[in-house]
Amino acid sequence: MIADHRSICLQKRNRTLPKAADTAKCKLWAQFLQLACLIILFLCTMDAHGHVGSPDIYAQGEAGPYQLFVVIRPPLTFPGVAEIQVRAQTSGIEGITAAPMLLSGEASSHPSVSEVLTKSSNDAQFFTGKLWIMATGSWQVRLVAHGAQGEGAFSVPLPATGVGTRKISWGLVFLLVALASALIMGIFSIITAAVRDTQLQPDKVPAARRTRAYIAMAATVLVLFSGVAVGGMWWRAEAANDSSYLYQPLAMQAVVRSGSVLDLRLKSQGWLSAHKLDDFVPDHNHLMHLYAIRWPAMDVVYHVHPQQTTPGDFQFRLPNMPAGTYRLYADVVHANGFPETLVSTITIPEIYGRPLSGDDSMGEARPVGMEKVTVYQLPDGYTMVWKRQAVLKANTPEDFTFELLDPQGRAPKDMDLYMGMGGHAAFVKTDGTVFAHIHPSGTVSMAAFMMAEAQNPKSMDHSKMTMDDMPGMDMGKEETVPNTVSFPYGFPRPGDYRIFVQMKHGNTIETAAFDAVVQ
Repeated sequence: MIADHRSICLQKRNRTLPKAADTAKCKLWAQFLQLACLIILFLCTMDAHGHVGSPDIYAQGEAGPYQLFVVIRPPLTFPGVAEIQVRAQTSGIEGITAAPMLLSGEASSHPSVSEVLTKSSNDAQFFTGKLWIMATGSWQVRLVAHGAQGEGAFSVPLPATGVGTRKISWGLVFLLVALASALIMGIFSIITAAVRDTQLQPDKVPAARRTRAYIAMAATVLVLFSGVAVGGMWWRAEAANDSSYLYQPLAMQAVVRSGSVLDLRLKSQGWLSAHKLDDFVPDHNHLMHLYAIRWPAMDVVYHVHPQQTTPGDFQFRLPNMPAGTYRLYADVVHANGFPETLVSTITIPEIYGRPLSGDDSMGEARPVGMEKVTVYQLPDGYTMVWKRQAVLKANTPEDFTFELLDPQGRAPKDMDLYMGMGGHAAFVKTDGTVFAHIHPSGTVSMAAFMMAEAQNPKSMDHSKMTMDDMPGMDMGKEETVPNTVSFPYGFPRPGDYRIFVQMKHGNTIETAAFDAVVQ
């Protein structure tokens, strides 16, 4: 187009304009159009960022003799690039490779080509890299570390879902409209001049030529705007098609039936045809982990485990519960290792139900914003201590460490595991937009973690693997369970959070609440 414009301008220069002025105009128009095209191409490649809930993966575990702290930041859309950060907590690692692969099915036994992570020039124990994740699904990232103590593998489950589309800022929209308007005006000028002024004597433009020029301009307007309209229809159709692949969690409807029975009915929202209601697998020996938090005070929390009665229907006989509105967060894991957190809300009157038993537990605290302490006094005289950082920042990986002490300020002698591990924690933003159920191994579900670890080279047979075999997760029966527990996590965005932490001693499950302000 730019070359054609120069040709037309040169024809006009020989017939209608002084040579110097015409040459300057031609060069100016050509440079302007070229610059506008380059700017549009540049702006269209600009990146955008966003967060939904708590999408980043935090995990820690053992790659053979090496202890690793891993952060995976999945892409917003797929195919996309995931960012990986690895902090080696064991010295002597010379290098780390990473390979993406599906977590289940035939493809899980055929990893793609590994990428070598880059070692930081300032920190020999910090590695970074990027991996292409090609499709939505249940993936894993296999990390292989090698160094002075040999080689070891550590796999981190990665639930890959498209959670949004990239948005264009209004400033960019206005700039693109301005540039497009300038281009259109240039096209009008070129076509008008081509029809009106070509093959004429200098300073002689018959009226018929002017009429033809106006007709050509009108036709050009019609063609251009028709093209824009057709392009807009195509764009909207493609956007609607792509939006059907954006992740939509299972819907959960909660009602209380006679006998104080909480009934949770799940329903697919048409995300993918493979989105099932009858393929859940146990995670910590339960198909569902339900957190019920009284809102907005966040002063009462229940961690219970409804039973599946029919596909897509879970029920739980409620314990004693104070009246109020409760936000429900239910964790389930599909057979392919894909985890989901289902959300609902229910308002109930005061309920006089059954006593809690087994792994079911509850805790009470002062309203949110009033527990900005690091030492939490529990009702039975025990205390839980948060060994917190001085400043909490968003998107910063941390080890959140908590310690349980008896009334004498000592480690309890009857420490026990709570559902197979040292503790559980829930990080909840006070506006309800963030909920993360964390284990000492990280944010991934243990069912998926076991599936991934079982596929590592030289790993144990999956059919014989149990929760007790998870690296760093369980103590042997003759070993003492420590009274401290750490959770790897990073707050996804600034704001106010409440952290519920649970640890167990004897037959007692202790629940503490800590408030955090994240910068």
